[in-house]
Amino acid sequence: QVQLVESGGGLVQAGGSLRLSCAASGTFFSINAMGWYRQAPGKERELVARISASGSTNYAESVKGRFTISRDNAKNTVYLQMNSLKPEDTGVYHCNADGFDYRTGRTFDYWGQGTQVTVSS
Repeated sequence: QVQLVESGGGLVQAGGSLRLSCAASGTFFSINAMGWYRQAPGKERELVARISASGSTNYAESVKGRFTISRDNAKNTVYLQMNSLKPEDTGVYHCNADGFDYRTGRTFDYWGQGTQVTVSS
């Protein structure tokens, strides 16, 4: 089974920066797309940014120009650099990855446990 472990969340003042990391571990798998989603209190989970295996990216309108998603395929790791943070960026950020498990012969779609990001005004 593939596991996703996030790190890098925390408390930051508005205008500050944070960098999130998500590493996928396991054996005999390949990852297609990876992404970051967030869930604010009382709201539904929403896409923040996503990156394909080839490096194509898409972002939520609210974070364009402020956040950058990148990945290191050799390390099966995706990053989210968040700059100019705003209080409305507060939420639990979850990593997502889809791919193929060669042991089971099936595709997968996994989520990480989430990391809290809190932006104070």
